[in-house]
Amino acid sequence: MSLMSSKQNARHLYLLRHAKSAWPDGMDDHDRPLAERGRKAAPLIAAFMADHKIRPDLALVSTARRTQETWDLLAASLPKAPTKRDAADLYEADASAIATLLRSIDPSVESLLVIGHNPGLQDFALDLVGGGDLGARTRMAEKFPTAGLAVIRVKAWQTLLPSSGHLESFVTPRMLG
Repeated sequence: MSLMSSKQNARHLYLLRHAKSAWPDGMDDHDRPLAERGRKAAPLIAAFMADHKIRPDLALVSTARRTQETWDLLAASLPKAPTKRDAADLYEADASAIATLLRSIDPSVESLLVIGHNPGLQDFALDLVGGGDLGARTRMAEKFPTAGLAVIRVKAWQTLLPSSGHLESFVTPRMLG
């Protein structure tokens, strides 16, 4: 089953929390690398994306090291990596800041991957989703773990409003292996 919707003119938003990071002593938060568990989880999510024909046109990636490393592993495992744009505004962004950033996406972009951080990513996803897979929404509300991926259908980037998204799926590395 493909998670790509047949809804004409729909946009797909893929919200991915960075993979599990390490906490080295004395290291600035922005510079934290992935932990071994994170290096294993990112390719699992990439395989899920490939299996479900999830092919974003554009990826917005936080400039934090752990999100950049998540991107590197994901891009290396996808059949065709999307165009990447570093987005410093995603680091420490709250739900409102993420919504503002996404409303500026060019309308020609049909599918968008965002690799960011909690709590902003989870808060944004919960604010955005108004319908869809209720079981997945409940799981997402309980915990949006590292390398968790929310697949959300929206009408347009410029009109992202609370409850305007349709949650198609929410997957985590634990569910995949």
